[in-house]
Amino acid sequence: MATKIRLARGGSKKRPHYAIVATDSRMPRDGRYLEKLGTYNPLLPKDSEDRVKMDMERVQHWLDHGAQPTDRIARFLEAAGVREKATRANMKKAEPGKKAQERAKEKAAKAETADEAAE
Repeated sequence: MATKIRLARGGSKKRPHYAIVATDSRMPRDGRYLEKLGTYNPLLPKDSEDRVKMDMERVQHWLDHGAQPTDRIARFLEAAGVREKATRANMKKAEPGKKAQERAKEKAAKAETADEAAE
């Protein structure tokens, strides 16, 4: 069984509240889970202690038994000091698309020719 530690969404429309759960990876996001490990309330300020609450003993138990945390949970664990900080490289995500790059080159070329003509 592939076990994951992930978020299960609760709360009403535009008022999210998440449970941190250990679950079989084949179950739906808000479906059946094995154990509730904590809560996450994104509406609270980032410096609030109540924003993320986890039972670290149980989280460590599931990690020792091979559970894989999702990206968001991994970041929570890094902030809590349980995991080492992973290197993330989203270089391509920050780059504009091909057409936008071409337009930027054309604009730079026009600006360059305009500067030469003005001199």
